Amino acid sequence: MSKMAEMAQTIEELRTAAASINAAADWLYQHFSGENDSKQQNLKCAAKKEKPKPEIKLEDVRAVLAEKSRAGHTAEVRTLLQKYGAAKLSAVDPANYEALLKDAEVIGNGS
Repeated sequence: MSKMAEMAQTIEELRTAAASINAAADWLYQHFSGENDSKQQNLKCAAKKEKPKPEIKLEDVRAVLAEKSRAGHTAEVRTLLQKYGAAKLSAVDPANYEALLKDAEVIGNGS
């Protein structure tokens, strides 16, 4: 894995950890601050109204990886697919598409 890919993965892990810590702090505050139930209900309603992320499709990932490959990064694309346990894109688990796209973003950015 290239230095840029490692750095991007580390940054993403830090962001995930920070979000988890923030969620835990919010939960602790809500349950132990003595706020009334109406404020807690408002927070729950606001959380439910958040829009879900759009589903990433095979075609979306294929377009990004094809562009990287055309730009001369075919070997890096193959290595990335192997990271997700596949020899070709159609063998990658759709649950990994988002992570795969994030990893693909850094391909070619360091050259």
